[in-house]
Amino acid sequence: MEDRMLLRNIRQTPKPSTPVLVVSKLIMLCLPIVQIVLGTIYLKDCPAQPYIPIYVLVSGVFTMCLSLLSCLPCARESEEGEQNPLSSICTAWNSLLTVFLFCWFIAGNVWIYSIYAPSYSPLELGKYCHKTLYLFAFWMTTLVYILVGVLLVGGCCALICMAVCGRSGFGSGFNDDI
Repeated sequence: MEDRMLLRNIRQTPKPSTPVLVVSKLIMLCLPIVQIVLGTIYLKDCPAQPYIPIYVLVSGVFTMCLSLLSCLPCARESEEGEQNPLSSICTAWNSLLTVFLFCWFIAGNVWIYSIYAPSYSPLELGKYCHKTLYLFAFWMTTLVYILVGVLLVGGCCALICMAVCGRSGFGSGFNDDI
């Protein structure tokens, strides 16, 4: 009985207002813009691993494309939940971009962590990588792992709390008779 009530409440989630959506999209576009700028500025400034500035630049471009794709009207489902052919194409592009970004992220991990602690002195040509570029790429990649870890721990804690509250009859006060 509780499950039906929970599902009914999930289906009726409130939709955020347009200003909230616009502000959140603008905030989400800040990081890709910074990635594009840093990748472009320091394109030739990492001889220790020349793919790092390309990784940062391409990540920014494709993340921006993914964000802009989500703004298109074809990316949203209709109120009835049915998909039109244009929506299916948007979903396919969204999926392809996501898979590409995941694979690109793995490649970036290899490039970034393989030269961990490079020399920041331009005098060491073979081991040099610009400090701003490298630390930005390193910490953005590391923060993804930190965020995933926090989400996993938080999700496990939420599941444990739901299991404990479910056994104690937390939702037993609801009457689901219609």
